[in-house]
Amino acid sequence: MRLDEQLCFALYAASRAMTQAYQPFLAPLRLTYPQYVVMLVLWEGDGLTVSEIGERLRLDSGTLTPLLKRLEGLGYVTRRRSLEDERRVLVSLTEGGLALRAGALEMRQNMVCSLQQRADLSAAEGLREALKDLIEVLSPRQGVVSE
Repeated sequence: MRLDEQLCFALYAASRAMTQAYQPFLAPLRLTYPQYVVMLVLWEGDGLTVSEIGERLRLDSGTLTPLLKRLEGLGYVTRRRSLEDERRVLVSLTEGGLALRAGALEMRQNMVCSLQQRADLSAAEGLREALKDLIEVLSPRQGVVSE
């Protein structure tokens, strides 16, 4: 049992390396990588519940709630209880959160260019699809988040 032969370690190390690579690109947007992925979900579809965001990101509410509070503190999102069901918390983008999308698009282009200068990314699409399959195999089928 060698560390370098473990798929779990390769995935862990790659995830940490990718998150660290994003850090300098996200700093001007005042976002951490976990906050960035929350924003990506909201840019795809605004006005989601905490549960919907959690399902999409495979995060529980204990992890997601502090991220949302920080994003609210930055002025990028608002959180409010649903009028129909007070147990549900709706998360919506503010004007600042919507405007941040343009900066995030530019940041992503810069990140991709930086990676392409340092690595051959021709296999990235296949790798992403293989990882999505692995995530499905390893993930439980029931909901992830409770509000």
